[in-house]
Amino acid sequence: MEALIFKIRLIILSWVHLRSHSGPISLVKHFSYKDIKKATDGFRRSIYNSSKRVAYRAKFQNGHAAIVKEVRAFEDQDDAAFYREVQLLGRLHHRHIAALNGFSSGPKRFLVFENMEKGSLKEHLSDPLMTPLNWRIRLQIAVGIAAALEYLHFFCDPPMYHVSVSSSTIMLDENFTAKLCDVSLLCSGENNNPIPTSKCSKECRDEICKHTIFQLGLLILELVTGQSSEDGGVDLVQWVQDSRLRRRSIHQMIDPDLGDNYDFRELKGLLAVAKMCVQSVHKPTVKTPQILWYLQKKLGRTRVVVY
Repeated sequence: MEALIFKIRLIILSWVHLRSHSGPISLVKHFSYKDIKKATDGFRRSIYNSSKRVAYRAKFQNGHAAIVKEVRAFEDQDDAAFYREVQLLGRLHHRHIAALNGFSSGPKRFLVFENMEKGSLKEHLSDPLMTPLNWRIRLQIAVGIAAALEYLHFFCDPPMYHVSVSSSTIMLDENFTAKLCDVSLLCSGENNNPIPTSKCSKECRDEICKHTIFQLGLLILELVTGQSSEDGGVDLVQWVQDSRLRRRSIHQMIDPDLGDNYDFRELKGLLAVAKMCVQSVHKPTVKTPQILWYLQKKLGRTRVVVY
């Protein structure tokens, strides 16, 4: 019966995708390179920085606060490809995806997103000076990010497959609502060169989806344990794959900041979904609606997150 219900859900999602498009393009403002540099204090207000991505906190002259992301994937692409990206990102409307407010196409290319008052999820999980996240918020983050991935894969036209899911690229607003901040139309082609998803083969898209779902599994493990998964989460993956999810084993791994303030049934269900996610790389593609379905089922939640 569950398999039949899930198949019906996929059929409905496919039908909706064929009949709908992403929302109307939001008003997106163009910023000069000088504006961006000044707002980020000379690019010194970094939130996260890696070889692939960097983001900054920004405050513009009018007092408007924002998150600024440098777009490195378009270094070898022409302006038309970048403007297409801006156009598509401006059409995304989802509670758990950061809204695009502006862009800059100067010497470097930047995207300007809505401000996130509470900072990154990573800060709240790793910084001892930050107030620990309670169990309810952690559950809401897991379900919300899964719903955002379903939206990107099934409700966007074209589908947006290139997304980084990690505690560093998930930001929290003033109400601790989690939002994805690293979404792109581009995926990695041969020699890791960025190519539009529309030109990516089905096999390529399936591999990207598997990797995204694996990242979601790592994120769930990080929410439960408080341990960083930025290095690939090898130890966490090994533990959840070998674990039979018994109380003693789980108790040894759970984030000490949670204490005993969690529901064990929900915790075990969340870990079961994480286990399925990290194992998906070795199995036929698991679809994001299936992950969201299992999350809601395991946590006893039937209300789908509103888009």
